[in-house]
Amino acid sequence: MFKENILSELRQRGKNDLRAIIPKVDEILTTVKLKGDQALLTYTKKFDAIDLTLDELCVHQSEIAAAYQKVTNKQLAALKLAAKNITQFHKKQKQKRWRASFGEGITVGQVIRPLTSVGVYAPGGTAVYPSSILMCAIPAKVAGVKEIIVCTPPQEKEKLNPLLLVAADISGVTAIYRVGGAQAIAAMAYGTKTIPKVDKITGPGNIFVTTAKILVNRETAIDLPAGPSEILVIADGSANPRYLASDLLAQAEHDPNASAILLITSKEIASKVMVEINKQLLTLDRKAIIKDSLEAQGFIVLVESLEEAVELSNMIAPEHLSIQIKNPAKILDQITNAGAIFLGEYSPVAFGDYTSGLNHVLPTAGFARTYSGLTTRDFYKTINFIQCNTTGFQQLRSPTEILAQMEGLDGHARSVSIRSEGENI
Repeated sequence: MFKENILSELRQRGKNDLRAIIPKVDEILTTVKLKGDQALLTYTKKFDAIDLTLDELCVHQSEIAAAYQKVTNKQLAALKLAAKNITQFHKKQKQKRWRASFGEGITVGQVIRPLTSVGVYAPGGTAVYPSSILMCAIPAKVAGVKEIIVCTPPQEKEKLNPLLLVAADISGVTAIYRVGGAQAIAAMAYGTKTIPKVDKITGPGNIFVTTAKILVNRETAIDLPAGPSEILVIADGSANPRYLASDLLAQAEHDPNASAILLITSKEIASKVMVEINKQLLTLDRKAIIKDSLEAQGFIVLVESLEEAVELSNMIAPEHLSIQIKNPAKILDQITNAGAIFLGEYSPVAFGDYTSGLNHVLPTAGFARTYSGLTTRDFYKTINFIQCNTTGFQQLRSPTEILAQMEGLDGHARSVSIRSEGENI
């Protein structure tokens, strides 16, 4: 019964009711589609209280160059290390074209073609996330996408956070635009005179951005369902309670709706984790957000065995799964549903968020049952091809005609049989 209760609570995680804001978002999308750049300027003044000119929508190269002077050497080195590892990791995901012979005279295969253009949304507001630009733009660049643009809300007139600008430049972004919210999603989906229409939109955002992405998906591809951050930790009596507490707190600080779950076999360690959470919470800047998150979606669950923990974890399908047991690799093959897995006490989720090379754009709200995290493969298409000579044609002719006739598609059958009537067959 307990399993059903916790699962019932968690099923609502990240599932904000979008219906109430759909009309408002749809109005923004329609207005941008009809009025283009002028609508972007109007909405920027309305929602961001910044009065931009048309020329100020696009970030100029001089501002990007100046941004490098505003970041520290340590910040720049950290961004470059993250970019290097993300690039290496995503290069491993690249598929190669292939061809094969399916009998004499029949050649089939697949070619790889990158998307032409990709748009990245980078949130503004109370926190900025240069790492999200790295995570969205670098895989697109590795895939071979030529045009990668970023839209991010203006924070002050003609000013953007320098870390965002440097991250975009390091990632190979080709243009940056000073526009945020649902109107930015509309601009990338439909195109304006200033902002080009893109093939795919990626990146996190608030409920208005998320709703806009869902609505424009009828015309433009988007990355994957995303909601508030999640962590689930599987631990045993060998786990360090200080580490467990810090990992739970780290994800809870993202959002009041974030969820942090510990499944543990040791009552003693569970009690120590509670003490550590209260102790460490006092030292963190975002303690109010963390407190709201843990009160609403924080769970420490005592399980009878690691097998029970694995079963529960697979049912929950968390965004981040941390396994902190004596031999974490021994249960890796039993994990069927997770956005990303972090094995052992020295593999904090923060490594996946920033520097390990793993992508932090991951499915939430149980979507890890059916979705993968963002990969290089999200930015290219595979196109199949076939080439037959006369010998290959004869092998496929008769069974193809039979199958077409079975389905009542005599035009299909005729397109085959007509070739057997030609003088060259």
